[in-house]
Amino acid sequence: MKNLLILTVAVLLMNCSQPEQVAQLPVEIPDNPFYADFNVPVDFASITSDDVSEAAETIQTITDTRLANIVSINEENRTFDNTMKALDELYANYSAISYPIYLMAYTHPDSTLRNNALNFNTTLSQYVNEITLNEDLYNAVKSYAGSDEAKELTGYKKKFVEETVTGFERNGFALSQEGRDELKGINDQISSIGDEFSKNIASIQDFLILSNEEMAGLPDDFKAARKQDDGTYKVDLSYPSYRPFMKYAESERARKALYVKYNNRATENLEVLPQLLQKRLNMAKLLGYSTYSEYRLEDRMAKNPKTVWDFEINLKNDLAEKLALDKAELLEAKTTKVGESDKVNGWEASYYNNVLLEEKYELDAEEVKQYFAMDDVIDGLFMITQTLFDLEYKEVENPSVWHEEVRMFEVYQDEKLKGVFYLDLHPRENKYGHAACFGFVNGRMTKEGYQIPNASLVCNFPRATEDRPALMPHGQVQTFFHEFGHVLHQMVTTADLYSQSGTNVSRDFVEAPSQIFENWTWNYDAVKLFAKHYKTREVLPEELFNKMLAAKNVGSAINASQQVFYGTYDLTLHDRYNPSGELSTTDVLKEVQNEISAYEYVDGTNFQGAFGHLNGYGSSYYGYLWSLVYAQDMFSIFDENGILDKETGLRYRDIILARGSSEDELELVKEFLGRDPNNDAFLKELGL
Repeated sequence: MKNLLILTVAVLLMNCSQPEQVAQLPVEIPDNPFYADFNVPVDFASITSDDVSEAAETIQTITDTRLANIVSINEENRTFDNTMKALDELYANYSAISYPIYLMAYTHPDSTLRNNALNFNTTLSQYVNEITLNEDLYNAVKSYAGSDEAKELTGYKKKFVEETVTGFERNGFALSQEGRDELKGINDQISSIGDEFSKNIASIQDFLILSNEEMAGLPDDFKAARKQDDGTYKVDLSYPSYRPFMKYAESERARKALYVKYNNRATENLEVLPQLLQKRLNMAKLLGYSTYSEYRLEDRMAKNPKTVWDFEINLKNDLAEKLALDKAELLEAKTTKVGESDKVNGWEASYYNNVLLEEKYELDAEEVKQYFAMDDVIDGLFMITQTLFDLEYKEVENPSVWHEEVRMFEVYQDEKLKGVFYLDLHPRENKYGHAACFGFVNGRMTKEGYQIPNASLVCNFPRATEDRPALMPHGQVQTFFHEFGHVLHQMVTTADLYSQSGTNVSRDFVEAPSQIFENWTWNYDAVKLFAKHYKTREVLPEELFNKMLAAKNVGSAINASQQVFYGTYDLTLHDRYNPSGELSTTDVLKEVQNEISAYEYVDGTNFQGAFGHLNGYGSSYYGYLWSLVYAQDMFSIFDENGILDKETGLRYRDIILARGSSEDELELVKEFLGRDPNNDAFLKELGL
């Protein structure tokens, strides 16, 4: 994910020759773990806090030199290689340092190193803002774009030139020098405020202390992992704690207490968020746009806010009938337990949904979990993706990693090293709290050969206990497959340019190649390959799987409506909200939640403080459902041809994953489908 959910970064730089005809200026490469040799992985284990400082400071000096090389070329001597490709290399090489630092800021166990990396994130982001507002660089690109050679370009080269010019002009080159200076100041403030917003979320360490009675209903392994010496239980706010607790805890008082605490994480951001929204609005208006959404969506597949508003409103209407049925079914489950009631509250939803599954659909999530030991899931995920895409994964022994639990794998295609990925799967203090693919080396063509991409899957899945392996709820299995889709998007790229490789695609398409992989966790032919009881090794019975399938669409409209709520709230803040007006972001939250979500707003809660997507995905959260339409449509081809059909897998690999954004994403989807896309498969998946 960029800026977390699309962190599609960079290429390890060193030994990259400069394009011909460039007035070469010296570039000194420090002896530093971040500056690895070409196609040599970063020596993460040896990184110190001082290395972070040196790497961050040096890359800015190196980039200054490379910028000077590009702008110094005479107009008549400009070529695609010495101007456009050199610029792409500049971005790649800069990202090769800045994004591993970003990764360390959210995963490294050493607090000094981690905090230093967090601080340098702001500096590095601000430096990128300077590049995007470099007038000499803009003039160099604009000059080349008007050349005879540029006018004859086709394909990915033409696309890159056009998008680069447009990008510069969206960054303010229609403004006066005074306006550009003002814009730079605003962008620097946005970077700084955004980093503060994310840092506040990453620093969450709150928890509840509960008695044995208040833990009634929770699985033994959950309780064992959280029991303290005095007999009480410490339940934190991470996903592996919060979600099972809300599902199984019988104590309504405890569930409500945890719900309120969970929805008041990072309350410092209640002051930070309006500042971020105001600066974004100031930036958009300075550039001639009415709202930040209008600016942000212009270069996305959606193109404008109206398209997204129509998408959200139409989906809300499509969901209305089933939403009413879902709510009535959930309320019935509550009524059977506690008597007559008129609504289900947010802190009750997961619990009574589980009651519904167990009693009406006879689905016991704890029983299901016993068939999904983490090692088996990894084996199955690897088996399926290696088969479909003709790949081979080899684990690296004694890897150089940032934490002892991190594992490292090499990816081979046709016996050639294709990429490297890391698995950082378990929670720990101050680690990134969700699940995401952090890409930190993108594939691209260089004079030394093809750059091998690198990425890390960062998750928070349960650890094994003394008496049983790590068992994954089926929802976490879905998450694992989803995020590994991002990894594959990085690994199999063949794009020539960094800017077009891997997950460097339109933000409202980037989730499609990951969402599609969730479908493999809902097909018995795929699941039976790896779902085995952790004790007996019995394959998941088809009868139990059919119960899972029958229960799959229980609450599907509730869940989809929740996504519409998130997307609409994000869009409202960026398109129809005055950050300096009388209404607070909580006022807006209450209004939108009560209009769209199945669960009423609870007074005193402030969910938006920890809604991290408001930073990285500002005005773009709609993309999750938007891209799901394309994901389900593409999956329909696998559904027709066979879930493990290698021919279909190779077509998908070579058309959708490998090309990145070297071609228009919609055209790639059409080529794979052999027709125009539609939303039939998407609506079918929701049970509509």
